[in-house]
Amino acid sequence: MRIALAQMQSGIDPRANSMALVEAIEAAAKGGAAMLFTPEMSGLLDRNRGRAGAHIVPEDQDIVLADVRKAAADYGIWVSLGSLALQGGSGGRLVNRSFLIDATGAVRARYDKIHLFDVDLPTGESWRESAAYAPGKEAVVADAPVGRLGLSICYDLRFPALYAAMSAAGATILSIPAAFTVPTGKAHWHVLMRARAIENAAWVVSAAQVGTHEDGRTTYGHSLVVDPWGEIVLDMGEQVGVGFAELGLSRCDEVRVQIPVLSHRRQIPEALVAG
Repeated sequence: MRIALAQMQSGIDPRANSMALVEAIEAAAKGGAAMLFTPEMSGLLDRNRGRAGAHIVPEDQDIVLADVRKAAADYGIWVSLGSLALQGGSGGRLVNRSFLIDATGAVRARYDKIHLFDVDLPTGESWRESAAYAPGKEAVVADAPVGRLGLSICYDLRFPALYAAMSAAGATILSIPAAFTVPTGKAHWHVLMRARAIENAAWVVSAAQVGTHEDGRTTYGHSLVVDPWGEIVLDMGEQVGVGFAELGLSRCDEVRVQIPVLSHRRQIPEALVAG
């Protein structure tokens, strides 16, 4: 099964980002992909919350989602839309929402990011995602042409219990769209992606933001496809564009026979503190 990944440098104008997404959908379809994966915050990447707020609307009013759904139908391709910032979270906050869109343009699944990025980095960067966004509450898996797909977003990557829940629900491919910072990307990106693939014996597909954005931030790139054995099948480096990979749909079964990690999982009781 052939898939495509869009590595983007999304900016502060949703219309421009939407045009880039439609072009990526066209390129993916013409390249023979059954499905395209896009990064976190595909429709708007702007850390100036006052300026960004003018473009953040409820789901049914979002122009990027509407354009992507239409392009998916026009080109007959599934799209895993990494995420959009939308109104509608609890307490008047926003949501960071991922969408699975089928080849007719219908939304098959939605996932709201559960783990929010609230950190102070040694570089001086400070992020407080929870100040604007409400966390999601549910893990989501859905059937797609590539198999049963588990949806997650960026910082979720660091919490393996989420992926264990998805693989237990039958996920054979894990989508982890991201807008990773450069310091954390250099330190942890590849090893964490490979770990999630290995411990779940599942494919990992991670479409990423890359480069210096209009709002001044810099993201790591290196959109990845990792096979269930932990081998990197595709690494897109630091260039904007569309990349392709072939997924062997029987590979999960082969690896799970070799090392049956899913059937060996046990419920772990609360740890005892000795002494």
